[in-house]
Amino acid sequence: MVDENMNRATILIVDDDKNICKMIEASLRKEKRYETDSALSGESCLKTIKETPPDLVLLDIQMPGIDGIETLQKIREDNPHLPVIMMTAHGTIERAVTSMKLGAYDFLTKPFARERLIVTVNNALVNSSLRREVDELRSELRSKYTFDNIIGQSGVMQEVFRSVEKVINSNVTVLINGESGTGKELIARAIHYHSSARAGNPFVAVNCSALPESLLESELFGHEKGAFTGALGRRVGKFEQANGGTIFLDEIGLMTPATQSKLLRVLQEREFERVGGNELVKVDVRVISATNKDLEEEMKRGDFREDLYYRIAVFPIKLPPLRERKEDIPLLAAHFLQKFSKQEGKPIEGISSDALDLMMAYNWPGNVRELENAMERAVVLAVTHEISAKDLPVAVRSLGEKRIYESDNTLASWIEKLEEEALRQALLECEGNISQTAKKLGIGRATIYRKAKKYGLPMIKG
Repeated sequence: MVDENMNRATILIVDDDKNICKMIEASLRKEKRYETDSALSGESCLKTIKETPPDLVLLDIQMPGIDGIETLQKIREDNPHLPVIMMTAHGTIERAVTSMKLGAYDFLTKPFARERLIVTVNNALVNSSLRREVDELRSELRSKYTFDNIIGQSGVMQEVFRSVEKVINSNVTVLINGESGTGKELIARAIHYHSSARAGNPFVAVNCSALPESLLESELFGHEKGAFTGALGRRVGKFEQANGGTIFLDEIGLMTPATQSKLLRVLQEREFERVGGNELVKVDVRVISATNKDLEEEMKRGDFREDLYYRIAVFPIKLPPLRERKEDIPLLAAHFLQKFSKQEGKPIEGISSDALDLMMAYNWPGNVRELENAMERAVVLAVTHEISAKDLPVAVRSLGEKRIYESDNTLASWIEKLEEEALRQALLECEGNISQTAKKLGIGRATIYRKAKKYGLPMIKG
């Protein structure tokens, strides 16, 4: 049965016998899901494909002039993903097998039953549809992790981009060093999805700090049934899952010495044994590691193997903290504003100068991730078409409050600021509900309503 979600597919039937073309067309049109066209020669087939490309081709092998094999080869040159089903007589089955090696999806031996025709055609179209979806997803991933989405016009970030471009199509191991929140995994994914050799294969991320040593080894290399209590069957590890692609080892500086030793062997030999097994598993994997530690210092203290360091750090990339590239803050903030205003369905057009001044003055210890979270919160709290200073987190606003304190150190002004923040936070936790907020703060609904209106805070009756 044809997938009901599939659009009407156009099928081109190519055979030098006009009657065979008509019979196949009649069989396909009974399904009411196919449009058909026909061609009586290889030359006519190629011309039709060029003018109006079909979704599938039924192609006879034995034809005068350009035969089916040569026609298939020419189709593959210009339309590598167009599914082609070969039609063959008993005496040319060997040539049909040859056509499969040249890229044909399948072949039908004449005379073939209508049911066999429909099943083969449907399978080819479903397979082609899935291939297109996979290609679109890969294209979407490449677009998502394009360098245009890694925001930075500062000199230090331009240097990072130049380093990344040099290593994209190489197989050398890469070590990305940077504080938490600087975007290490984003850089790793950009390297993978722009690699001509590996982009179509898996990108597998492993957080080395999230698992104890006993589980991390199984996570990386897999295990055999009975390897330890609870190992009820064989498990494929992350290295096997990433075969042909890239494995990203995040926080590698927290890996224990025993696991470091096993990882070193994988990097040297490109093979390993699953936990509890003795079968050698060979893999072709590119390794990208990341850490927020100074591994050279870790080596001096004996906490990180020197030989492993030089294996993983063939090409080191240093990501600067946000405080060292503050000229990128307005660009990043605008990017996140656009992202979250669209996500929340709120038409927020910009950021006030006061808010931007505070953001530029703040040191962002959580780096880009903290800025992203701050902008998401600001979009949720904003009540106008512009992000204002009062929409920013307390840590960022405290710089402005310090300036207010220095110029106006009255107790009343400080009490008012604290009152506004307490009310803002309570309303946020109660999703703007006046009754719930009043109960939470232990004051009357009328007071909540009056104060929220005074400070311009969003609220709903209830």
